[in-house]
Amino acid sequence: QVQLVESGGGSVQAGGSLTLSCANSGRAFSQYGMAWFRQAPGKEREFVAAISWSVGITNYADSVKGRFTISRNNAKTTVYLQMNGLKPEDTAVYYCAADIFGRGETSTSKYEYWGQGTQVTVSS
Repeated sequence: QVQLVESGGGSVQAGGSLTLSCANSGRAFSQYGMAWFRQAPGKEREFVAAISWSVGITNYADSVKGRFTISRNNAKTTVYLQMNGLKPEDTAVYYCAADIFGRGETSTSKYEYWGQGTQVTVSS
């Protein structure tokens, strides 16, 4: 059973940093592709970053390239999203998602499991 638990959200000022974590209840993610999405009030959920499980290929939305980094620990039990240079437009609920086929794609429809979300608020 996959149960994703996010942590690390909070409130920061513009230019600050946060690191989000996503764990599968302490179990390894096996061969899942993992991703972070976000949803701001009144907007659709959008892709942020993904990592494929086989060789760890990463993919980023243009809006976060060079500022955010997705990574995983060696035991493959936790996925991280390091966010630097945060902007007010990064304010959203951030969701962790798992794709059982390990693809690391950008579409929400490719992900079978979702976490409950963690709020990130960036003030100017």
